[in-house]
Amino acid sequence: MNVNEDIQSLEELLDRIGEAANAEEQVTLSAVMEAIGRRSFGPLLLLAGLITLAPIVGDIPGMPTIMGLLVLLTAGQLLFRRKHFWIPSWLLKKSVNRDKLRKPLMWLRRPGRFIDRFTRSRLTALIQNGGIYFVAIACLFIAVAMPIMEIVPFSANMAGVALSIFGLALIAHDGVLALIAFVFTAATIGLVIFYLF
Repeated sequence: MNVNEDIQSLEELLDRIGEAANAEEQVTLSAVMEAIGRRSFGPLLLLAGLITLAPIVGDIPGMPTIMGLLVLLTAGQLLFRRKHFWIPSWLLKKSVNRDKLRKPLMWLRRPGRFIDRFTRSRLTALIQNGGIYFVAIACLFIAVAMPIMEIVPFSANMAGVALSIFGLALIAHDGVLALIAFVFTAATIGLVIFYLF
């Protein structure tokens, strides 16, 4: 299955989300999904990670849980080799005000350009063929823990970083980034377990 489709960089993903944000006053998840594509596992992970990380949007109560549900659905379907990701209509109707979305998009542009300079195709075995399933399983662990992360300080931010890096790794075919994302995943789950026990 090809999971590294059209979007080739973080900057391009931000451009596409920006186009969706310019179309309506309330930007739905459906509009954003149409902009990035429903077959794109990498961009979907990156989207969920950026929203969880983004100032204002990521701080909306329940947003990390909604993004966790999106990741859970897409990663689960990837494991079952679905080519197009199904997302329930009630989730697609979730929306955010255009102005609240534009601010973090502007904030992310400069770091996006900087990050894109350092991503390239390397250690591709980690993110292709069987490797993609290990990425999906790691993302499932993050997604299941997301509701708990709403009460564990900084854990949702760490999860957002892990998802963003996994998404970038898949987009850029960069296995080194995938390794970094696995480390962030382990640290995030470790933080949640430490906080709870």
